[in-house]
Amino acid sequence: MTRCRVPAFLIHQIQEELDKEEEEVMVFLCRDLAPDLATASLKEILVALNEREKLTPVSLSELLYRVKRFDLLRRILNIEKATVEAYLARSLRLIPDYRVLMAEINENLEKDEVGSLGFLLRDYAPRMKMAKDKSFLALIIDLEKLNLVAPNQLDLIENCFRSIHRIDLIRKIQKYKHEAPVSSVHSQPVYVNAHQASLPNLNLIDPPYHSGVITGTYILTLFLYVLTAAEPIHMSIQESGSVPHKMSDESYTIQSQPLGICLIIDCIGNDTDMLEETFRGLGYDVHCHRYVNMNSMNQTLLEVARWQRHRNCDSFICVLVSRGNSQSIFCTDHTFSGFPLEQIKKYFTADSCPGLLGKPKLFFIQSYVVPENEQECTSLLEVDGNDENISARVTIPHAADIFWSHCKVDVSTLEQSPTSSSYYLRCLAELLRNPYKRKLCVLAIHMELNKKVYDWNMTADPSQQYSLLLQHTLRKKLF
Repeated sequence: MTRCRVPAFLIHQIQEELDKEEEEVMVFLCRDLAPDLATASLKEILVALNEREKLTPVSLSELLYRVKRFDLLRRILNIEKATVEAYLARSLRLIPDYRVLMAEINENLEKDEVGSLGFLLRDYAPRMKMAKDKSFLALIIDLEKLNLVAPNQLDLIENCFRSIHRIDLIRKIQKYKHEAPVSSVHSQPVYVNAHQASLPNLNLIDPPYHSGVITGTYILTLFLYVLTAAEPIHMSIQESGSVPHKMSDESYTIQSQPLGICLIIDCIGNDTDMLEETFRGLGYDVHCHRYVNMNSMNQTLLEVARWQRHRNCDSFICVLVSRGNSQSIFCTDHTFSGFPLEQIKKYFTADSCPGLLGKPKLFFIQSYVVPENEQECTSLLEVDGNDENISARVTIPHAADIFWSHCKVDVSTLEQSPTSSSYYLRCLAELLRNPYKRKLCVLAIHMELNKKVYDWNMTADPSQQYSLLLQHTLRKKLF
């Protein structure tokens, strides 16, 4: 049975509030989302999108915003207009800019002007039916069917507007043509920033209601989640200067033999064999260390960072599995003093490991989080190398070419099944072994990993849910 992301009563309530013209506009806006429902009613389209998991309260608010029903935003969804505008400015939009442009033009045309357009279009589409009450959007749909109008094919409409002296609408089209390539870059995230793969306390299936209205807290939490995930983060990069607006179209060169060193430190012991087989199969020189304490961890990282063989390799991978907390890992020590995660990155920056300058460095961390009341209050391990005071907070890496994937789950997951592998690492291994997935760039693979973790969390007990964080300073595509 399909689970809907928006309650049926909400779809019905909104549809009842819209007039025929508003329904027509909303159907037009959804046309690309459900091309197989070209003749369906608005309610049928929304129900279908809901069943296909394409409709959320967030996307529903965008549709209401596009038809300018700000009263319904506030009264039914408890969302302010400014909140939706902030979301649209920062995040991936549901409705294509082309559809939005046509809807705006439709709003600015009088009925007699639409009639004039229909008359002018007879020269180009003599068989097109021209009803007296035909709307501009209906004209556009007919022209789309004849391949006379498309997102990148608006000259015909522009010429018609010139004939009826609507220079203002011509300017709108020209602005769209000028900004379309730029907006497509801004509206689609090039990378994932601090993207939580789960919403532990938010149930998208059965949202909280009060008197038949979705609570404002629920919707605002969704908006906060989307805005946080999509907002670009400004980073300072030591190795390569300033951060470009987006990653280069260039790709990292990954063709050395071996592709690089893969260091696996598994303080739990359940994932070593699987990880070793996976990365060895990809062409990496794999080095495994099981059940290390913090002193051994420090010495191992120092030793590996000093290896000269990095100069002959094109990349580096480090996988860590341990109990810990959000800022450190405990290794096998019982004192819980903690090895700071931030320090791990610093071993492999250009200053500490010149052989990896300009090369991608990938880190995959699985932390089994120990509750604070079970941790002993002792100082952090004193590590060799940089004398700077290591921040206890894990931040965006300051060095270039770092890919940092950190997964956390409560230690009770491990205690309930002491010999089970990490679901996060198991899914990662499956994706990397899949010959079709391996053709994707590393960010696309991680998005697939996000989805698997999210799907797991939808049915898992809250204490067994995984939280996945991705941070990176990659400058090029990595395949």
